[in-house]
Amino acid sequence: MNMVEVILIIVVLAVVGKMMNQRMLERRSARDDRFLDVTPDRGDRDDSADNRRLRDEVQQLKSRIQVLERIAVEKENSLAREIDQLRDR
Repeated sequence: MNMVEVILIIVVLAVVGKMMNQRMLERRSARDDRFLDVTPDRGDRDDSADNRRLRDEVQQLKSRIQVLERIAVEKENSLAREIDQLRDR
């Protein structure tokens, strides 16, 4: 075997190896795509409706948090005092 044949064999092995590697990557990509949760495109109108609904829900939750923070921050005595005042009526 002369030097040209050795170089030719190395080039052929490199090309075949590259082709096999590419084929394995394509198979892996196809397999991974099957497991992705792909939902059909519902259009911009549905997305904006969902966004509006979620924004409203966030706003409601923020207002609830404000009420809970106000209750938690109030002095314990003031809440007890208000309950006592309601009982005295």
